Amino acid sequence: MAPSISEPERRIAAVVGRLGLAVALAAFLLALTVRAARPQDDDFLDVIDHPAIGYRTVAPGDRVAQLASRLAAGAASLEYDTATGYLPALLRALDIPVSSQLALFSKTSLQAPAISPQNPRAIYFNDSVTVAWPRGGFIEIAAQDPRQGVMFYMLPQQPLAPPTIIRRNECLSCHHSYDTRGVPGLMARSVITGPRGESMPFLGNYLVDDRTPLDERWAGWFVTGSSGTARHLGNQTPPATRDLETKIVAQTTTVSAFPDALRGYPSTQSDIAAHLVFDHQIRVMNLLTRTGWTVRLAESDARDARAAATRAARELVDALLFVDEAALPAGIAGDNEFAATFAARGPADRRGRSLRALDLRARLMRYPCSFMIYSDAFDALPPAALDAVYRRMWSILSGEEKETRYARLTPADRRAVVEILQDTKKGLPEYFRQP
Repeated sequence: MAPSISEPERRIAAVVGRLGLAVALAAFLLALTVRAARPQDDDFLDVIDHPAIGYRTVAPGDRVAQLASRLAAGAASLEYDTATGYLPALLRALDIPVSSQLALFSKTSLQAPAISPQNPRAIYFNDSVTVAWPRGGFIEIAAQDPRQGVMFYMLPQQPLAPPTIIRRNECLSCHHSYDTRGVPGLMARSVITGPRGESMPFLGNYLVDDRTPLDERWAGWFVTGSSGTARHLGNQTPPATRDLETKIVAQTTTVSAFPDALRGYPSTQSDIAAHLVFDHQIRVMNLLTRTGWTVRLAESDARDARAAATRAARELVDALLFVDEAALPAGIAGDNEFAATFAARGPADRRGRSLRALDLRARLMRYPCSFMIYSDAFDALPPAALDAVYRRMWSILSGEEKETRYARLTPADRRAVVEILQDTKKGLPEYFRQP
């Protein structure tokens, strides 16, 4: 007997069915230029249902799952707005600032038919949850479960009592891949996009994180704020032509070519600083999940968990310490509201220093250690993984690690990071307090 489904699920299934062909075509075009598979990720694509992971069988504990339970029980509610539906109330319930808004105008998501430069898909985020919505569409939600990786949900934009947040695993077709480091996670793409929002990956297609040069970032995205002398691919579409050799090059641009694009959204910004923060954190989120999976699988299979943790910790710690971060040219300036809101989420040490303080002169953060070290996913790492990560961090921050690639971390940087962690990070090993 087929399982019964609710009315909201029927509505979403109908929408997804109508979008299926367009989404499949967009995925095919993106696949034309996808990066080659990395052999070291092969084993992770088949373990999603391993008993040590249980992604689809163990009840999630992320913040969206918790909100969904409260809504179902009548312990929480979401106000419905006639213009933006549940979006403002959902952002408040999940503690996601409106100032984090990013706007994507390429048709590279589930709701491709609704997306264009005239009707972008707005994305909002905090350290663990991402919410996306194009006008006329439903709300998409991605939340990082501290143990299992990113969970995917949808919220129909119709007034229901109570509002129903529905978990959907269809998103894994793109979000569980080599591009997410072999675990259910997030990714950002920079895909050359035509004037109607159609993706044109044969003209340019990049997987983006904080290592990506700025001149390869943000094709298909709006970017507000000043990029100074830095050139990027945002805010532009190729000229109307049938010539497949047409090139679109990085330049300093504004959203002035699309004056009405962000009208009707909660913010008129798609802030460059928010873009930079998002590009960094999604990589760390995926690596946190991968590190946890690595150790749990090793423990379950009676392999050497300590050795597995030590190997996994190298890449994660490099990401946490911005070792391979692409340089930022001077003059980048974002929206003051985003920077202030982001920094205010703290914590700060006794001297007022914070790992959430933006720099934007030559690098993203003033102090080169990721704010994601405070995340639930970091604290939920298995003990062997936490031990390996902290030991690797200390070997670098103490100066014991002599490899030349870490020379970009100056003695002053290392000292400041250690001092901030001493005051702000619970559970920090005692050896971080050595003189």
